[in-house]
Amino acid sequence: MRNRTVLTLTLALTAPLAAAATFSPDAEKDRIDSTQLAAKFGPVPKLPADTRIGGVMKALSNEYWQLLRKGYEQGARKYGVQVDAQAPSNESDQIGQLSMMNTMMGKGYKAFLLSPQTDANLLPGVQRAKDRQLLTINVNDALVSTTPHFVGNIQRQNGVSVAEYLIKTFPAGGKVAVIEGQPGVYAAGQRTGGFKDTLAKSKFKVVASVPANWDRQQAFNVARDILRKNPDLTAFYANNDTMALGVVEAVKSAGRLGKTLVFGTDGINAAYDSIKKGELTGTVDSFPVLTGEVALEVTVRLLAGQKLPRVIATPQALVTKANYKQYEQFK
Repeated sequence: MRNRTVLTLTLALTAPLAAAATFSPDAEKDRIDSTQLAAKFGPVPKLPADTRIGGVMKALSNEYWQLLRKGYEQGARKYGVQVDAQAPSNESDQIGQLSMMNTMMGKGYKAFLLSPQTDANLLPGVQRAKDRQLLTINVNDALVSTTPHFVGNIQRQNGVSVAEYLIKTFPAGGKVAVIEGQPGVYAAGQRTGGFKDTLAKSKFKVVASVPANWDRQQAFNVARDILRKNPDLTAFYANNDTMALGVVEAVKSAGRLGKTLVFGTDGINAAYDSIKKGELTGTVDSFPVLTGEVALEVTVRLLAGQKLPRVIATPQALVTKANYKQYEQFK
């Protein structure tokens, strides 16, 4: 069975992804903000209490995905359905994640909330679900281009907001570096692109842009090397908070704390703690608990027969020491 899964995944990874080239949640016009759901579509319908929804998550080693699962569970209680969110042991087990989805597909779930490890690895599972007439919803942050609905943040705006903060704070510019997520993942590309494109209109110079694959230790190693070559670096922008916290350690080791700013992405509790201590400069909080609740709401509405836009955009905000108190309520 595993050999078949490996072959299926290999074919998915090597096949041309034409659909991915034509679908971008950030640019999709068939989109509304999650805050508009009730006004446009009314109260959330009631489903049978035994309605089961499956969650296929990236991993639970990263606090972001733990918080997203918490949102799923809160949403399930709120809307009177059942949810079972599972994940492989780490964020690089693409075959294991697909195998998990395939196994879950025969267990009576009416819909699947998918957070793939890459833009390609769950494509075979989505096709299999479609053949069985099972609903699939893509929930942050890699993109499954063949799912009928996406729930999550406008990823490009994530990088834009950090770049705009830097331009406003340092009008004379400076040197910055990007710690990217996993190569080929939609969210990583969009976040990095938004950051770089915005800075291109400023006096800032991007001196390095290196993947660290969402990993804290890799981010520490990469950031340490960048600081050795650029000891006067103004700021780092990391595609997630786990990497950003690794960068903070590198900045501290180089004696640059308070001199080289560090920004992350996700809004995990550990990032808030670091901001309070004056170490991490900021995070673009994507409110994972709220995102999980919205994803459950969207799933219930779709299972009840409502016709929703393809993209449901969830909130995000740049959080720093100056404003973190107003966002802690969403933890």
